[in-house]
Amino acid sequence: MNWLTQLFAEPSVARAVILLSAAGAAGAALGKIKVGGVSLGVAGVLFAGLAIGHLDLVIDHHVLEFVREFGLILFVYTLGLQIGPGFVGSLRARGLVLNAFAAAIVLLGTLIAALWIVSGRASTAAGAGLLSGATTNTPSLAAGQQALAQLGAADAVALQGLAYAIAYPFGIVGIILTLLVIRAVFRIDVKGEVAMAEAAAAPQVPKPSTRNLEVQNPNLAGIPLGKVPGLAAMQVVVSRVSRGGKVELARPETELHIGDILLAVGPEHDLDALRIIVGAEVGFDLRAVPGPLTTRRLIVTQSHVLGKALAELTTFAQHQVAITRATRGGLELSPSPGFRLHFGDMLMVVGEEQAIVAVASEVGNSPKALDAPQPIPFFLGVALGVLVGSIPIALPGLPAAVRLGLAGGPLVVAILLSRLAHTGPLVWHLPPSSNQMLREVGITMFLAAVGIKSGERFVDVLTSGDGWLWLGYGALITVLPILCVGLLARVWKKLNYAELCGLLAGSMTDPPALAFAQQTTESDAPAVAYATVYPVVMLLRVLCTQVLVFLLYQASAS
Repeated sequence: MNWLTQLFAEPSVARAVILLSAAGAAGAALGKIKVGGVSLGVAGVLFAGLAIGHLDLVIDHHVLEFVREFGLILFVYTLGLQIGPGFVGSLRARGLVLNAFAAAIVLLGTLIAALWIVSGRASTAAGAGLLSGATTNTPSLAAGQQALAQLGAADAVALQGLAYAIAYPFGIVGIILTLLVIRAVFRIDVKGEVAMAEAAAAPQVPKPSTRNLEVQNPNLAGIPLGKVPGLAAMQVVVSRVSRGGKVELARPETELHIGDILLAVGPEHDLDALRIIVGAEVGFDLRAVPGPLTTRRLIVTQSHVLGKALAELTTFAQHQVAITRATRGGLELSPSPGFRLHFGDMLMVVGEEQAIVAVASEVGNSPKALDAPQPIPFFLGVALGVLVGSIPIALPGLPAAVRLGLAGGPLVVAILLSRLAHTGPLVWHLPPSSNQMLREVGITMFLAAVGIKSGERFVDVLTSGDGWLWLGYGALITVLPILCVGLLARVWKKLNYAELCGLLAGSMTDPPALAFAQQTTESDAPAVAYATVYPVVMLLRVLCTQVLVFLLYQASAS
């Protein structure tokens, strides 16, 4: 067994992998334990990491830093890909209100830290570290350390990092506890609130219906279908026409005759308007009439058709195949000539079997391609996100530039790429199962690394010196702002609980709290609110910490 002893005797890559995996597995098991119907969820990994760190099973500092940051990048990038399609709509609808509440949380926490520093109960470095740790915001810690270094206070940098480590664990747990307190105070029915949040966030797109209309208007006799007045402006597709008991595919050049039966698909209001123009509705369905036409669903997976409007594609007209419906993201849409195809769109088509087979090869129709992850766009997106997060943003009055960081950059880029859907042959789509797995792995890596790193000195600092005092200050910075603003948002603006969870997690830029909220609500609504406030909050957190250091350190020094 010497090999086993040697494996854990000295730091190595193998030992780091084993310890991180042990923290992830033990933390996941711990997170499933319920007490009073409540579990820690993904936050259990943090406590498992703290225990391993306390046992002095040290992992190389550089390895831990890489695992922590790379895990965070994986989490926020996959999160951005998932919530991106609904982000813009949420920003327009609720962005101002959510960001106002989030800014209030940031400013209130900064005020509490400033009051302690001014009162002499904490040094500027310790107060800035507690502010960053209690709000689980690593970029603000880096910004504060940079500000201290610029002021010539290199010795205070270590003190700030230690205060951060003390406040950080409760920073994560405190947000989760606050969410549970708000839920208990208002006796919230989580499933009911989630249903309301998702219904409010769902795009108000009229679902297509079907009508069978008889041509009775004598003015339409001999008129090609494509020339019917008003039809081009409607979101209606006429897919079949029956004449003399024979059903054929309806084409723009098909001439209408009195007594023809048309099968039309589209929104109810457009179908009502078409009925007034054409004639009366009949009591049978052309789809039930035997004939050469058949209906099939085709999946868009071929790269050369992505981004093209239906009017630009000749394959459907060439093979005499009509598209009656398109399904995207669970929504049924009426495809107009300007409808642009996205990867994963599902098209309901009508035509003869041979013709549909030919069209299927043009659009792809490969379920395997739909489920297969595409590594090239994924890694390009991650790299682009890191580059964007590293761009310095110069702001007036500050001696150092601020950055979105390794969390903000990938999140913003992922949201933008998910809106684009594809760029040439590069498809930014990530299968839901792959997205979920990468997201869980990312947040687990992040929390395990944070726990192991903090566990090295956590107990010693906590039980000696100002450790307990720092912990108390940090707990107040964590809980007081989000509890006050959370209660106010619920009482005043009647904020939905799922949305409120995302707001509070986003105001603290806390991925574990977001993961907990998503697990608790089983909804993406918290993630949309989180992404809505994240950019503003990240900038404010960095700015407030730098301003705190520049103003109060110089004041105390003078």
